[in-house]
Order: sequence, then C-alpha cells, then structure tokens
Amino acid sequence: MQNTLKAPVVFEGVGLHGGAPARLVLRPAAAGHGIWFRRTDIRIGNAMIPAQWDFVERSPLCTRLINEAGVSVSTVEHLMAALAGCGVHNALVEIDGPEVPILDGSSAPFVRGIMERGLRRLDAPVVAVEILKPVTVEKDGARATLLPSQDFVIEFHIDFHDAAIGRQSKSLNMCNGTFARELCDSRTFCRKADVDAMHDQGLALGGSLDNAVVVDGDDVLSPGGFRHADEAVRHKMLDALGDLAMAGGPILGRYVGERAGHSLTNTLLRALFDTPGAARLVVCDAATAARLPGAGLAWAEIPQVA
Repeated sequence: MQNTLKAPVVFEGVGLHGGAPARLVLRPAAAGHGIWFRRTDIRIGNAMIPAQWDFVERSPLCTRLINEAGVSVSTVEHLMAALAGCGVHNALVEIDGPEVPILDGSSAPFVRGIMERGLRRLDAPVVAVEILKPVTVEKDGARATLLPSQDFVIEFHIDFHDAAIGRQSKSLNMCNGTFARELCDSRTFCRKADVDAMHDQGLALGGSLDNAVVVDGDDVLSPGGFRHADEAVRHKMLDALGDLAMAGGPILGRYVGERAGHSLTNTLLRALFDTPGAARLVVCDAATAARLPGAGLAWAEIPQVA
C-alpha cells in the first residue's frame, strides 16, 4: 500500500549554496499525489513543482527542479532519498526559499524526522517502474545503467586520485530498511581544491566542514573523519537513490553507476523513458511491495546510523 506522513515535520537550515536559512515543512498528502514541492515565498504565479525526472534541470553539483514558470528548488536529492528510503510515496514539501537545507550533508536528519512522525498507510497500491531491458548512458568516462531485476539494487563504483578516497565499490539491495541502515548517514564529500575553486566562483558558500567531508590528498579535514571507511561511495549511492526517486514510482531494476553524478543519472531516466519497451508501470502485489525500500523499516534501526 502507498504511504504518507502521519503529521507534518519541519526542518530549517542554510542550503549548500548559502543565502538565508530556509524553512521546509513535509506535509501528508493523499494517495496518488506523489511528491510535490511548493515555494511558499512565491506569491504570484505557479509555485508548485513536481518531483519528476522531466522537471530536472541537469547540473553536476546538485539536483534542481524547475517548473514551466521558472520557479525552482535545488539540492533536493538528499530529501528525495530519505522519502524513497523510508517508503513515503505521497507528500507535499513546502519551502520558503530556493534550496533545501543541507543540514549535516546526509539524509539522516530527514530520515529521523520522518520516522519520528511515523507513516500512515493509504488505501491504494504502489505503482512501480519495472525495467524490461538494459539502458546505458555515458559521458566523459562516466557511465550509468539500468538493468532488469526483481528487486531494486544500486551498485556504484568510484575512483578518485585523492588517497583518502581512492577506488571504492559497493552494491546493495535497497529492500526494506537497507537505506536507513547502510546509507542515510553518509555525507556529501569533496576535494579541498574543488571547494576553494567553487568559493572563488561564489558557489557552495553554505558548504562547511560541518556538512561535508572534505579531503586533501591523504588527509580528511573534517572533524572525526569518515563515518564509514567507504562513506564516499555510500553517499554516491544515496544521491543515486534520490535522483532515481523522480522516476514516478519505485524502480524494480538494477542501477549501476560508474563515476556517475546527478546529471548523468537524470540523463539515464530520460533515455529509459525515451526507449520503447525499456520500462513499464506495474501495480505491486503484496509480496513485491514488501520488498520495496522502506517496507518494514523500524525506528530501532535508525539510531545505529544517525
């Protein structure tokens, strides 16, 4: 069955790109509503933005949604990952600014807030996107693929020159509470040289050692170091889940990312839906729904990682 929140939950904080702090409220929504954003600071015109793949403005640094009126909200991927990973299918996200708060750079605060309120089951089946044949996109040495699979699996491979990260690979079946247990507390990461370059260009001004893991060669500059030895690849998987959550329903298939980022994952979804016979919508029976992300997730699993 589809899920929504039992009660509203509020988050506040600055975005990755700086500016004034934003107030974000997750509100319950009816079956079939899906995930929508509403810019509460927009008084005239269309302030509603659907969390859908075809409303994504592709960029390398974050995932930005924009509607036909030009109203946008950026850095939605960590929130979208939390909603998908907790099994929330319907919600209205009200926000009074152009960017989702970065919080600690992971999805853990969102997961905690969602699970503290709890979920309400709705009298409607979950509709999933079943992958029927392989689809691959490539750009600049990066590759992203969707393959047929009974379950939703995310596999990721990264390779960085910085020894603090290096080569990392991981594969996880995203059924049930896997996201909360294994991925949700993994923070965004970056190289110090890239941070300095972005700051010089006026970008990522809200980023700090408190909401990102910053590395410089062999060294991890963030206090406390990594939360996991392979936190970097785990965060890439978190990002992928958030970006894939805009497919229009949970995915039944295997995603493989090789040095992929936000833009390439969205390009993959566009290729998927542009390829005849590559996917279809299916109504999940009870057995399939029980294997989806978030199904059966319990609060006791959250404090272990958040």
